[in-house]
Amino acid sequence: MSYAFSTGRELIALCEKGNLTIAEVMIRREAETSEKTRDELVNEMFENLLTMQKSIRFGLEENQQTVTGLAGGNAEKLMAYAEKANMGRDMAQICAAALAVAEVNASMGRIVAAPTAGASGVLPAVLVMCSEKHGFTDRDLVNGLFTAGAVGVIIARNASISGAEGCQAEIGSASAMAAAALAELCGVSPAASLSAAAMAVKNILGLVCDPVAGLVECPCIKRNAMGAANAVLAADMALAGISSIIPFDEVVGAMRSVGRLMNVDLRETARGGLAATATALEITKNISMENED
Repeated sequence: MSYAFSTGRELIALCEKGNLTIAEVMIRREAETSEKTRDELVNEMFENLLTMQKSIRFGLEENQQTVTGLAGGNAEKLMAYAEKANMGRDMAQICAAALAVAEVNASMGRIVAAPTAGASGVLPAVLVMCSEKHGFTDRDLVNGLFTAGAVGVIIARNASISGAEGCQAEIGSASAMAAAALAELCGVSPAASLSAAAMAVKNILGLVCDPVAGLVECPCIKRNAMGAANAVLAADMALAGISSIIPFDEVVGAMRSVGRLMNVDLRETARGGLAATATALEITKNISMENED
C-alpha cells in the first residue's frame, strides 16, 4: 500500500483506510519515499525536537541581541509578565517561547526552520510549552512534529511556504502546522486536525511580508508570537467541536490565489507595508550607513 498524498483529502483517506493518525501516515510516507528506516526517521525528528527545546530555553535565559539592535530581550520581558497577562499565563508563556526562538534565529543562533527560519518560533512554542499541561512525552511531541510535517508538505505543494507569497505563507503555514499537531496530540480525529489547520490559515489569510530593511526581525519576530496564539486558538476550536466551513484543501487553494494577487511590494521585497513607513526607511538608511562604515 502506498502512503503518498498531496492533498488533505488524500491524507484523510489514508488515515481512515488504515485507522491511522496523520503522524503515522507521515512516518510511513517518509519511509516509503526515502532510503531511511522508521527508526532513523524518528531519531532525526528527536534531534529536531531537541534543537527546538534548546532554542526556547536559550532564547528565554540568554538575552538575545541582534547586530542591528532591532530585536532582542522581548521574550524575557513577556515571560516575566506572564502571570499578569490579560491573555492568561499559559498563552503568554507560549507567545514568549515563540519570541524566544525567533530572537535566537535573528541573532544567528541554531533553530529548526519549521517551515522557515522566519517562522521558526511558532511550532516549537506551541508543542513544547503545551507539553507540561497535557503531559506530552518527547515521543508524543515527535509524533506532533510528523503531523505538522504532513500539513507543511500539503501547503508547500499546493500553495507556498515562502514569504514571496506573503507572510501568510510563512507564519500562516507554521500556525496551521502547529494547530493540526496540537489538535491531534489532544485526541481529535485527523479530519478535525486538518480543520484546525484550515482555521489557522483562514485567520492569517492575506498577511503581507514586509520586513523592515529586508531583515527577518521587524515585524517577523512578533508575528511568531501572534502565529502561536492563533494556532492554539484554532486547535481549541477544533477540540470544542468547531469545524472549518471551507475545507482545508480549498483554504490552501485560497492562500495560493491570494498570494498571487498580492502586489509585489507586499511580497518579501521590503518595499511596502511596514517596510515603507517613515520609521522603517530611517532604520534602513541608518543600517546602510553602518554597513558602509
